[in-house]
Amino acid sequence: MNQKIEIYDTTLREGSQAEGISFSVNDKLKIISILDDMQIDYIEAGWPGANPKDVELFEILKTLPLKHSTIAAFGCTRKPNTLPQEDKILNGLLEADTKVITIFGKTWDFHVEHALNTTLEENLNMISDSIKYLKSKGKRVFFDAEHFFDGYKNNSEYAVKAIETAYKSGAERIIFCDTNGGCINTEIYKISHEMCKKFPDTKFGIHTHNDSDMAVANAIAAMSAGVFQIQGTFNGYGERCGNANLCSVIPTIQLKMGIDIIGDNIKKLTHTAKKISEIANKNLYEHTPYVGRSSFSHKAGIHASGVRKFSSTYEHVPPEAIGNTRKILVSDQSGIATLREKIKNLKLGTIVRDEDLPKIIEEIKKRESDGMSFEDADASFEIMLTEVLGTRPKYFELMGFRVITDTFHDAMSDINSEASIKLKVGDEIFHTVSEGSGPVNALDYAVRKALLPLYPEIKNFRLKDFKVRIIDGKDGTAAKTRVHIESTNGYSVWDTVGVSVNIVEAAYISLTESITFGLLMQDVPSRHKQTARV
Repeated sequence: MNQKIEIYDTTLREGSQAEGISFSVNDKLKIISILDDMQIDYIEAGWPGANPKDVELFEILKTLPLKHSTIAAFGCTRKPNTLPQEDKILNGLLEADTKVITIFGKTWDFHVEHALNTTLEENLNMISDSIKYLKSKGKRVFFDAEHFFDGYKNNSEYAVKAIETAYKSGAERIIFCDTNGGCINTEIYKISHEMCKKFPDTKFGIHTHNDSDMAVANAIAAMSAGVFQIQGTFNGYGERCGNANLCSVIPTIQLKMGIDIIGDNIKKLTHTAKKISEIANKNLYEHTPYVGRSSFSHKAGIHASGVRKFSSTYEHVPPEAIGNTRKILVSDQSGIATLREKIKNLKLGTIVRDEDLPKIIEEIKKRESDGMSFEDADASFEIMLTEVLGTRPKYFELMGFRVITDTFHDAMSDINSEASIKLKVGDEIFHTVSEGSGPVNALDYAVRKALLPLYPEIKNFRLKDFKVRIIDGKDGTAAKTRVHIESTNGYSVWDTVGVSVNIVEAAYISLTESITFGLLMQDVPSRHKQTARV
């Protein structure tokens, strides 16, 4: 197919309206650079004048060179019964000095009369006057037809008249908005198709919200009906339930429908999704289609065996096409095929012979019956392999630890934790004490304090994530606890897990396995006298 589809990103505006997201000016500049590098056609930077951050941002953008993307400023039509040249919002949009200005206007008669408190005719004048005024100043104008689908279903004649007004006034793009996110793909397709037939010379767009979990499907439906531009956000960020997720929209169109969107940059899609999630200070949901950590994970033995032969047996697209990777999950359901596939991707390159596989599977089943889970703990899995094979280096030996948590002045806010630990390395015994904001934090500090003089590499190891799960709640506060830790040294990430009825011990196991794996990855020699043989 030779059809051209534009991508209009509104992560910086719509995305910032999501609960828990607040982009700084520097955050927005970073995201703009990332999106420009991905060759996104349009980047909606925000609403000029809405807040001091956007004022500062648009000033910077006036002199910021971009390789591919075009910056758009966002606002609304003039106020009722106001001249456009006297409207504060329109003049603020002009001051932003962007080539493209996107304004939204009402197309649902119910909103016009009850939200704007004006007449249907005046609303059409507001649309027309605003577009013509901005056009007279040399701007490219996009018109977001707010609540278009709801308006069309309630009063199609008026909704069409609003679109016609925008078209005749010179809007370069007219975007159908499912603002409440309540439509389904069949009606989106039907209405969009009717409008594309009625105005064949108009370049339409689609802007969908995800309140019915249909935003991506609705965007694709509108595109199939003939719209030219798709609006959305990376990772689906947005108000309420979010917007159409461009991390799903883009690969679906490019990989499944054969329409080139961003060319070879699609291989950077997973990295881009993660990068933007980090800037937004949000964890990328593991099961996000295409770009999530678990999007191409396989647990059942028959699945692992299938993808080993032909990836298409259980994968809808090759993970490498969007820069993701396949994960083979090892559990008590694993068979020989699963284990072989898993071992192929070991970070430490541990050599495993076929005759070792049965005893490894038995060890996995034994440990998982005790509450261990290797599904999302590749580092602990590799350490377990070295133990079974008798090749695990012993960097240190635990002689004991103690953790004390106490309060001062009878105030819960003054809770203090202190950990003391005794470790043996070679013939030396290291006894350290540290305080922390909690027992695990104090223990982490104490371990690092003891080992740093001998293994300075761990200075760069830090925890990215820390999760605690009760394995079986029937035992109440005596239940086994699983502690999962995600660690990084700045360029690699690894996961470890520890299990115990004592949460502090479970954390200690996971923490020390994290340190051990980090040292193994960097091929740091053990300073302990002996190597453990199991």
